[in-house]
Amino acid sequence: MQVVKEYVERWYASGLDPDEYICHHKEGNFVDIEESATGKRHHVLTFCTNDVLGLVQDPKVQQAAIDSILRYGTSNSSCSVLSGRIDLHRQLEDEISEFKHLAHTQLFLNAWMAMQALMDAFCHLAIPVPGFEHTRETLILTDVLNHGCIVSAVVNAGTRSGKVFGYSPRVRVKAYRHCDMEDLARKLKRYARPGDRILVVSDAVFSMDGDIAPLPEMIEALRPYPDSVLVMDEAHASGAIGATGRGIYEHFGLTPQYPADRGIVPLIMTTFSKFAASAGAAISSDVKELKPLLNVSPTSIGTISLPPPLTAAALTSIQQVKGRPELVKKLQANARYLRSQLREHGFEAIGETNVVPVLLPSEINPKEFGRIMLEKHGIWISPIWFIAKPRMRITANALHSKEEMDQLVSAMVATRNVLYRPTVSA
Repeated sequence: MQVVKEYVERWYASGLDPDEYICHHKEGNFVDIEESATGKRHHVLTFCTNDVLGLVQDPKVQQAAIDSILRYGTSNSSCSVLSGRIDLHRQLEDEISEFKHLAHTQLFLNAWMAMQALMDAFCHLAIPVPGFEHTRETLILTDVLNHGCIVSAVVNAGTRSGKVFGYSPRVRVKAYRHCDMEDLARKLKRYARPGDRILVVSDAVFSMDGDIAPLPEMIEALRPYPDSVLVMDEAHASGAIGATGRGIYEHFGLTPQYPADRGIVPLIMTTFSKFAASAGAAISSDVKELKPLLNVSPTSIGTISLPPPLTAAALTSIQQVKGRPELVKKLQANARYLRSQLREHGFEAIGETNVVPVLLPSEINPKEFGRIMLEKHGIWISPIWFIAKPRMRITANALHSKEEMDQLVSAMVATRNVLYRPTVSA
């Protein structure tokens, strides 16, 4: 452990460690937090929560979670293969399938496990079956800015989880430039071989840049490759884009039937930690045979199924989204207003969704910017400096008022004035 100790000492000395806070109470967008290092308390207005529709504290969602505990307990204590599923699991899967227009859905504890299960199921199938020989290689293409759960899954896709010495045909992974469909088409032409099973995977909304994948162009790039699979990670798209929050297909005026009619198999990963006031994830497909493979993947069979309160909260949240389209409209209006106000005041606010990254001049330390915002102005936003190009990552939600957004912009202007003194040439 000496190497770890020395590394962390240098890490702290270099200022690369994140500031840590403990939440004591939350009401709307106001949070009581404590600095872990000093114990100092703050009452702050937050712009760094992913509770995009404000459903975490919705009374109906909270009551559904409580009722599920009273009926089923706090945990299922095993995986569904060994101990069966609760009825809430089936209800949630059916709700997601209807919401995403894909008939077959499998639940997971989180997106990392869902994506790894998909790689296991698609690339390596499940267990040896008499009379069936798996011989076709897999080619995976991934956007260079995809979320870490995708990156982790695809870089480990060469061997099925839990089978270090197992054998499956080779898996080849190639990256394409961010949202560059010409590069995707070039990579497909260069690397696809006859007989390959092709899978392309992308965030729908990119979590650090707030931009949207060019779905129609992706489908066109895959048309020359029949039976190819297109996976969209809708973690930041569900509830946030599309007229009723159904995600990237609705945003472009499509349904998953559109790629299916062109010989492309659509898959969607839905997560519940942003729009659905819960935790967990799901993979949806119109291929019913995929679901049993997902169900016996190591990340399903090796852990518990989604606990009752998380399942109930996600189920009720999705029902709320479907019944209250005004929440989605308010979120989208807030995102447009906040981004326009930031740009009007000279900030480089990139993207086009409720994820609003603000790139800072190189002279400004994002951590210092965030600390001043917190300590001097009572506003909590997320500094980013080691997982992407330095920036402040702001998330608008449906509960923010114009007054609160104006307060944020004013505080950012004041903080910039303190930290940034551009050099004027003579």
